[in-house]
Amino acid sequence: MIIPELAWNPTFFDDPDGGEIVLWPYLPCVRMPAKLRPRKWDAVALITSLDEIEIIREEEIQDRQSPGIHVESANFSGTSLGMLIRDLRSLEIDGPYIPDPELLRLIRHAENARNGLPIYPVIPSLDDERWADWLSSSADEQVTLRNLLSTFRKSKRWEKRRNDAIGKVQKNPHVDASLGAASTVCAAWWLEEGAGLSDRLIVERTRRLCSRIRGALSNLRGMSQWDGKAEEPSLLVPVQQAQLPSLVAELHSNVEVEPIEPEGSLNSKWWEKNAG
Repeated sequence: MIIPELAWNPTFFDDPDGGEIVLWPYLPCVRMPAKLRPRKWDAVALITSLDEIEIIREEEIQDRQSPGIHVESANFSGTSLGMLIRDLRSLEIDGPYIPDPELLRLIRHAENARNGLPIYPVIPSLDDERWADWLSSSADEQVTLRNLLSTFRKSKRWEKRRNDAIGKVQKNPHVDASLGAASTVCAAWWLEEGAGLSDRLIVERTRRLCSRIRGALSNLRGMSQWDGKAEEPSLLVPVQQAQLPSLVAELHSNVEVEPIEPEGSLNSKWWEKNAG
């Protein structure tokens, strides 16, 4: 996999059917500087499943009861997540944290905003047949002999990717050297997570995610609060920094719209008032 440009500023996509998608790059497990965060948005689409949103809420409660429990567990897991946590810990940054501090912040903001704001889970649920097929194919590819043998070279591959990513980190006045180094760590982690996948599966996943992101904006446009208004809705999509270029490219390929709905635990008063 090729290391992409690692940008800090959001990318704005004007949907041909109306409304705006704000793709905001963030680093997993890191609390981002306030000046990098988008301020104006009407709903958030998280690249997680509905179950994962609930897990984030549960992890927050557990972390309050036993601070750092999930970070410590990941650190000793022997997985690529453990490598991510280990390297982030060596840097002077605000992190690492589990649950992810930026996703948790956006969930809480959406819940606590006046009347609540929609939260869309972009990743399909496990009862989605197409997604279940993709997961099955992904699992099959991960356990091929070639991929199993490649696990013995993980540490060496990780360091090479970190080093190669240095030249891809874009400059930003709100980003210091430590956060720039964290960007290379997170890029190495993202590439390692997809190392066992074929190009076909990666493209298929990216296309599906973009279709559902457009579907979230379509659902938001259809809510009664936008009827007759000149201003169109803005959908915020936090994206792991290294994943941003592929999603932007796919959205510009005129990907189809797959209808999705917001999380069912929205404030009932908001839903009664704004649902079409």
